[in-house]
Amino acid sequence: QVQLVESGGDLVQPGGSLRLSCAASGSISRINYMGWYRQAPGKQRELVAVIINGGTINYADSVKGRFTISRDNAKNTVFLQMNSLKPEDTAVYYCNLASRGRQYWGQGTQVTVSS
Repeated sequence: QVQLVESGGDLVQPGGSLRLSCAASGSISRINYMGWYRQAPGKQRELVAVIINGGTINYADSVKGRFTISRDNAKNTVFLQMNSLKPEDTAVYYCNLASRGRQYWGQGTQVTVSS
């Protein structure tokens, strides 16, 4: 079993920054990718950013140039640095990990961007 624990969500003013962290633990044998999704009230969950094994990184168009995803392979941890935050970034952010054909999700961390 794999557990994902997220942290770093908070209330921040527009233009501010936050850094989310997600630590994976448990029976991790081979990680295919780690990434972040988000879900705003009344909307579907959407991909924010993902790091694929081999180093390929993909971002949603809405966050390109503002968010940066990174990964510490030794600690099975993925980070999301979010800069120039906008009210439309308000959502619950979920960590996602894929390993050996299975997907795992964290419990989510709330990010609220408001003045």
